[in-house]
Amino acid sequence: MTSTLSPASTSPWPLPPSNFDPHMAPPSTLDSPDQSSSDDQTPHHSPSAVAPFPVADTRMNASPQPKESVLTPSLLYLSFNQDEGCFAAGTNTGFRIYNCDPLIETNIREKLPPISTPNSATVSGSGIGIVQMLFRSNYLALVGGGQNPQYPLNKVMLWDDHTMRCFGELSFRSEVKSVRFRRDCVVVVLLQKVYVYEFPSLTRGHEIETVENPRGLCEVSQTSASRVLVCPGLQKGQVRVEHYSSKRTKYIAAHDSSLACLALTNDGRFLATASNKGTLIRIHNTLDGSLLQEVRRGADRAEIYSIAFSSNARWLAVSSDKGTIHVFNLKFDSGSLGSERYYGASGPKNSTSSAVSHFSFIKGVLPKYFSSEWSVAQFRLPEGLRSIVAFGHRKNTVVILSMDGSFYRCQFNPVVGGEMTLLEHHNFLKSKHSF
Repeated sequence: MTSTLSPASTSPWPLPPSNFDPHMAPPSTLDSPDQSSSDDQTPHHSPSAVAPFPVADTRMNASPQPKESVLTPSLLYLSFNQDEGCFAAGTNTGFRIYNCDPLIETNIREKLPPISTPNSATVSGSGIGIVQMLFRSNYLALVGGGQNPQYPLNKVMLWDDHTMRCFGELSFRSEVKSVRFRRDCVVVVLLQKVYVYEFPSLTRGHEIETVENPRGLCEVSQTSASRVLVCPGLQKGQVRVEHYSSKRTKYIAAHDSSLACLALTNDGRFLATASNKGTLIRIHNTLDGSLLQEVRRGADRAEIYSIAFSSNARWLAVSSDKGTIHVFNLKFDSGSLGSERYYGASGPKNSTSSAVSHFSFIKGVLPKYFSSEWSVAQFRLPEGLRSIVAFGHRKNTVVILSMDGSFYRCQFNPVVGGEMTLLEHHNFLKSKHSF
């Protein structure tokens, strides 16, 4: 049955986690602009719009879209939520929210009315280029996109789906490249800056300079025990790791060429990186920067679209423009890097030997290619189709989302490996309430 929800719909939002307060009072005022700065990327804060119906490792932006159709929505953006149980789609007509298992379209917000603020002219559009959920709560972060954007590309709008209105905005002097959300902060990524704002107060807490970052690469941990943020550093191929709980900064020389993709475990302990060559994915310990394992996607250059850890950090999934979804076995002992040892003063012991020494007897004799660790399971998509991947809540499954509206659920055999088994395939843009 087709289900189209208008902005005034009272259809219930998916329930938030028990440890999250869905009735958190949104802030009534935001910081004043910093008039003393001349940086063209300094954020400006202004009161949110209050019109009756004003208008979120793995996430990706679409390639430039053709002329938008008023009949069929075009995808502009896809992202999983923090526990990978839901996903959000930004389209040329608004945004949609889906539950992953079972696949259910839970909310559609389209053709939202224009907004105006004291510091900007009225904006009349409908495209949403970035949408980030906050777990299953009623809060989302929105940025305009497409040929007819709903909001300016330099603003992050904070949307409360219970009140059906924006309760705050973050305004900048340059285009927003990406947004990341956790329960206590909002992270906004510009071309050469990363800003961290406390949530829900929206006070600015930290500003980070980076190399040019057109992909908006940045990830943040999700557990309450620690706040870990990773983003590009000031040098090509370098990752900056911010450990806010211990007030430490670590730099990791991850690759010789520019970074193309980052992924972080929810507890912030492990980081996966890929460069614009797209042949190798490296997994690092974020505390000491050590290389835990290196796996090979292939021999030819490729654009890596997404990387995702399984919840137990035993598996790693990768999608690229080559069309093959790869699942790798992570062989380092994540248990030996448990939370007590990881957050202890001395840090974890080095556990890289078991992960990278399998072919040590031929190192220096044969090219590195022959000692590579390859994926144990694969699933084939049309080559060039942009897609993101996450691990499903069912055992040994992955969920794949593609920019043509395809939803795939596949299962891999952790012992035998090989080609994955397709369990489900749907087009989620068909607006079925349940598939």
